[in-house]
Amino acid sequence: MTEFASPELLDPALQPRLVVTDLDGSLLDHHSYDFSPAAPWLARLKQLGVPVIPVTSKTRAELLPLREALGLTATPFIAENGAVIGLPPGWCHASLDRPGSGPDGVVIKHTGVDIRFIRARLAIWKQRLNLRFTPMGEMEVAEVIARTGLDEPRAKAAKRREGSEPLIWEDDERALETLREALEGDGLTMTQGGRFWHVMAQASGKGSAVTWLIQRFAALRGRQPLALGLGDGPNDVTMLEAVDQAVVIKGCHDLIVAPHNRALYRTQATGPAGWAEGVAHWWGRDDRRLAADSHQQAATA
Repeated sequence: MTEFASPELLDPALQPRLVVTDLDGSLLDHHSYDFSPAAPWLARLKQLGVPVIPVTSKTRAELLPLREALGLTATPFIAENGAVIGLPPGWCHASLDRPGSGPDGVVIKHTGVDIRFIRARLAIWKQRLNLRFTPMGEMEVAEVIARTGLDEPRAKAAKRREGSEPLIWEDDERALETLREALEGDGLTMTQGGRFWHVMAQASGKGSAVTWLIQRFAALRGRQPLALGLGDGPNDVTMLEAVDQAVVIKGCHDLIVAPHNRALYRTQATGPAGWAEGVAHWWGRDDRRLAADSHQQAATA
């Protein structure tokens, strides 16, 4: 295994960089899904060759048009809170990854269990323990639209789950803990997002998926990157603990988001304005050095 110097021993301006980011309530406005306040920084990072990687509870089907709109088709993505990882051709390893079968050539890696297993276990525990909750798989498209503000095509895409199941909790805290313990015996876990609770394999998670991608980046580039993470919800905590620098974006909720990271910044603004604030906090002063380093890399490539 290659040994890398710790991030504290390296000049941040000389390290390759990458950004991992939540979408809803972070890069995307919680209500309108607009990202225009973050667009200047997105364009700047793209110009500098810094990958911006969506790490989201959204499905792969939902991410396809979003990657186009955000200009992130050349970067990987992490969907369904870590259950699905998508690798574009430039992030694939010749001996480890089979070519993607889709038109965009993206290689899909599943880190958890099949959605049918998750839904079957939820149905069993719901009946056996007499619990009150509604999984997304049982929701009509109209209900998904009402709860999320998505239009019909995107709501249908949100229902196309592969390795995690969102649900609306309608019972008390004691019942929630009872379900959590029951699911642990099935190798499943629950994490709280901005709108839903999410059930997935214990081996999945935003943090483990981000760690895997950082290791893949280092293997391909030969250097450990300086990783910046941005998120606004409890399901972002493991992601924010897996990076060198973290940003907790002020949320449109009262949920506690408390990652353990020595390099932590909390924004004053919400949504994409907070996203831009967080990137500027950590990297705004390094921007000229970042640009110089990018030009130097291009000259020696």
